[in-house]
Amino acid sequence: MIRAILTDIEGTTSSIAFVKDVLFPYAREHMAEFIKSHALDPQVRRLLDDVCAEAGQTLNGEGVIAQLIQWINEDKKLTPLKILQGMLWEEGYRTGKFTGHVYEDAVKKLQEWHKAGIGLYIYSSGSVPAQKLLFSHTNFGDLTTMLSGYFDTRTGSKRESDSYRKISHEINIPENEILFLSDTAEELDAARAAGMNTLQLLRDEDGATMSPDHYHARNFNEIDLDKIYVKQ
Repeated sequence: MIRAILTDIEGTTSSIAFVKDVLFPYAREHMAEFIKSHALDPQVRRLLDDVCAEAGQTLNGEGVIAQLIQWINEDKKLTPLKILQGMLWEEGYRTGKFTGHVYEDAVKKLQEWHKAGIGLYIYSSGSVPAQKLLFSHTNFGDLTTMLSGYFDTRTGSKRESDSYRKISHEINIPENEILFLSDTAEELDAARAAGMNTLQLLRDEDGATMSPDHYHARNFNEIDLDKIYVKQ
């Protein structure tokens, strides 16, 4: 029996285009201004030190900004970058520059599962604050009241099975009673290795490669929790 849903965001609940065409360009455009205006903020200062540590060298202000923009262009899944992006996006959401995109089929199923008592959790490479911002400012309003918890790269890589075991332990639900949803085969492989049920979302606009090792759905409407999504 499935007692919890653990879901990815990009390409699963939300459009990849929203991240690539809205969030990333906004962060890229405003990163330099943000770093310069918050350079004395203790949290930002610690994050900039973390950027230097990740880069393996000491960087001055302009060097840090250039490194962050390069990582944005490369879509690096690095914790200091993700946290800084989340801080930037907070202003964009708050001022109405954009709202978080969530697919209508995802919203309806999440509402249905929430009413049925299924725990709903998010696991994304985006920081937890960024996840909360997206789901609290969606095109369908604030969805955070349905969500029971959030996980990001501080838990571990989404492509390592230990990360999913940690999540199972933290939410106190056995792996075989959790269904993980993602469009990325390597993430699904790691979740299955940890003992979770897995389902690959293959939305038409995503272009993800179908994995023969997992069950598939085109959208959330095709997901049936009475089915055990474990491929042998």
